[in-house]
Amino acid sequence: MSRSHQSRTLAVLAATAFAAAVVPVLGAGTASATTGGSCQSATVQYRIDGGDWTSQGGFHSLASAPGTVEVRLAPGQNVGEGCKYPVSLAEYTTEGPNWNTSGHQTFIEKDTVYLTSADVADAGGAEHTWQKLSVKTPDCYGQIDLYGDDIAYDGQEGEGHGPAPYQPDNVVTPYHLIAAWNGGDKACDTGASVPPAPTPSEPAPSTPGTPTTPATPTTPASSEPPAEESTPPTTPDTSTTPPTTPDVPPVESTPPTSPAPSPSESTPPLAETGAGAPVGTIAGAAAVVVALGAGALLMARRARRS
Repeated sequence: MSRSHQSRTLAVLAATAFAAAVVPVLGAGTASATTGGSCQSATVQYRIDGGDWTSQGGFHSLASAPGTVEVRLAPGQNVGEGCKYPVSLAEYTTEGPNWNTSGHQTFIEKDTVYLTSADVADAGGAEHTWQKLSVKTPDCYGQIDLYGDDIAYDGQEGEGHGPAPYQPDNVVTPYHLIAAWNGGDKACDTGASVPPAPTPSEPAPSTPGTPTTPATPTTPASSEPPAEESTPPTTPDTSTTPPTTPDVPPVESTPPTSPAPSPSESTPPLAETGAGAPVGTIAGAAAVVVALGAGALLMARRARRS
């Protein structure tokens, strides 16, 4: 083999070795990753006294208010394991029998359950025991709310509490209201004490005089206002009441445990980094190959000079 041919061969070997060292290092940054799933809102159904299941919202008469209400998730929903949906039933006393006259609502009590994948209608048959909520019905002006979170809307501050409903200031709580019942036929006892009426003192005896003719009663003037009506105001049109929806958000603090995360088609995966990537091995091999390539180039130069 001639010296020029030998030099060209050594040069080709050197270039090949250098390329072999660079390609693995450049390709080491490409890997695959997966994205996690999340719980979505779910539709709630309820029923009263073993009646038909419904998701009907709106405001209903307090006379039909549920002392106990069963709740479940509507059929046909794919709910992941670990997703939890709070549903509460709360009792309030009010200043009037409907939303427009309710004024400031006073929180009395609430009951809360958490629905899971086991509470989807498809998950059980007719004998399935569904979760129940129970509060007492007010015996005066009041309202009962079925809603999709676990907050007590009692006007207190701090975690787990929220603003009490107050119609004059348009404080429309609870949030995520599913359905409501209001009404009543009398004002609620506020607990204020009434001072006793004073005992009349006996009049001193007087000497009887000449009897006088009693005054003739006069007819009230037509300008006097009529006596105040005791009939409660009629129920307002439903369009003036707060909106309702059967869709309930999940508890954010409980991440789902299944289904297993799957790659997203719309979001490119992130590069894998950390101890799992063979960066040290690739770097060591690259260093060896680079050294071999440098030696080959040096031999090629010496061959040319000689």
